[in-house]
Amino acid sequence: MAREFSRADRVAQQVQKEAAQILQRDLKDPRIGMVTISEVEVSRDLAYAKIFISSLLQDEEKAKSSVNQLNELAPYIRSLLAKRLRMRHVPSVKFVLDTSLNEGIRMSELVDKAVKSDKQKSEQFHSDEEQAAQDERQDKE
Repeated sequence: MAREFSRADRVAQQVQKEAAQILQRDLKDPRIGMVTISEVEVSRDLAYAKIFISSLLQDEEKAKSSVNQLNELAPYIRSLLAKRLRMRHVPSVKFVLDTSLNEGIRMSELVDKAVKSDKQKSEQFHSDEEQAAQDERQDKE
């Protein structure tokens, strides 16, 4: 019977949980700001882990500087992970900026704007049709 999740998936889930706690409790660097771990990808040989970081309340430049700061602290974060995870070899971590959440918000705003524009055009079209119908009735009389 095959397992539902691979070992890499289980390790990624555990790394995400522990790294989130480390960022929240152990790192007190104000340059990092408010960041959230959105996803963790671990290689099949469990040697490397990409930690995707998203930041809602920061502009793009500040988010990039936060990721750079986290990458400088990656060896320290890896050592903290090694103390918490029960593994012989802890994956080396690399932080990557995840822009998918911001892109999703931007796409949602574009869709809302398009729907609003279509509704306005539809209302204008219907009011033009009604005006034309009234003009026809007046011409017949």
